[in-house]
Amino acid sequence: MNKFNSLIEEKFLPIAGNLASSRILSCLRDAFMLSFPLTIVGSLAVVIMNLPYLDKLIGPDGVSAIYNIFSILPSATMSIATLFVVIGIGYYFAKSYDVDAIFSAAIAVSAFLVLTPLTATAENGTVINDVIPIARLGAKGMFVGIIGSFVSTRIYVWAIKRNWTIKMPDGVPPTVAKSFAALIPGCLVIGIFLIIRIVFNYTPWGNIHDCIYEIIQMPLISLGSGLLATLVAIFAIQILWFFGLHGQIIVNSVLDPIWNTLSLENYEAFVAGSNLPHVITKQFIETFTVGMGGTGMTLAVIAAIFIFCKSKQMREVAKLAAPSGVFNVNEPIIFGLPIVMNPTIILPWIIAPILVVTVSYFAMSTGIVPKTTGVAVPWTVPIVFSGALATNSIRGGLLQLVNFGIVFVTWMPFIKSLDKFTLKNEKILEVQEENNVTNA
Repeated sequence: MNKFNSLIEEKFLPIAGNLASSRILSCLRDAFMLSFPLTIVGSLAVVIMNLPYLDKLIGPDGVSAIYNIFSILPSATMSIATLFVVIGIGYYFAKSYDVDAIFSAAIAVSAFLVLTPLTATAENGTVINDVIPIARLGAKGMFVGIIGSFVSTRIYVWAIKRNWTIKMPDGVPPTVAKSFAALIPGCLVIGIFLIIRIVFNYTPWGNIHDCIYEIIQMPLISLGSGLLATLVAIFAIQILWFFGLHGQIIVNSVLDPIWNTLSLENYEAFVAGSNLPHVITKQFIETFTVGMGGTGMTLAVIAAIFIFCKSKQMREVAKLAAPSGVFNVNEPIIFGLPIVMNPTIILPWIIAPILVVTVSYFAMSTGIVPKTTGVAVPWTVPIVFSGALATNSIRGGLLQLVNFGIVFVTWMPFIKSLDKFTLKNEKILEVQEENNVTNA
């Protein structure tokens, strides 16, 4: 164990620390969070439109009315998630350099649209010009949006830092002065992106969107949607938490572009009534791991403590951790048990999530449980409810209960062993306190 700890501390933790402090990954994480409240709104609309037995409750006309009212919300939120990510990256990346962020965000959107083919094909095969295909603002354009907004913002910052700006007299209102200051950097960014668009017109793909999608996005999605890569990610999350680092934030910063893209593709297929293509999605990771008491699925650990443990210390920790654990906040149990740097429980801490992910993956890939629909479920939604919402089926909630049982059984012998050790120490302390009182 000491050799393992030394290896992790010397080789793995420095890399994780660099990732956690990375400017690009921090901005990427914040950009995805920008779209979170909007995707929740769109997700609620999708849930309402797809409530079980809705047609039997309000009839076909009622269902049609519900669709007419709510169908615009998913299109105006979830379907254009890439646009929100572009705005977020343009804003937060520029802000990290202490540069006026709002102009950078606007220029990033414009640069992204310069790269986007503004044509669509009607059902009869007619090509319609001067329209923005909504598919390019969703899953299909995600990687172009991410790469393009980082590049455009970096060029904008580079120009600003070199004072390639138009400076206005002191009496000019600040808003006007800032607009003129952004003029030359903005023209530079748009000009470079226009050249990129023209160059790609002469490639076999015809545009950068299809090139990035085929060469970068599809291979990464194929890799990220596999069970092995997911298990490696889960292992990394657990190891980082064991050493006191927020594994969820670090790993999510790297893999969120892939997981969110997979979610969007599932959502688009769900709305279209097609078969859902992916088992692994952002909702899979959040609902069937974090959504069961927090990272490591520690709600089952709390239950095991209440059932098997007699030591006052462990039961008090469980009492403190239970209310927040129901809503998937588990720092009290992670630092109170503790789980961090506690070698006696590193095995269940790592093994239980790996078992749960494996069981969930095969349950969905075989059709026993529906795949996640891409609907965003807040990570604080309690167990059973979150599973049902994520899969649009009660079977998703039942799968969470099965997973709860897996974690419970995996942890049970270790919890009992830890309880015996803690109880023994408590009795020793009690004897020492009695002796001190007697001697006094």
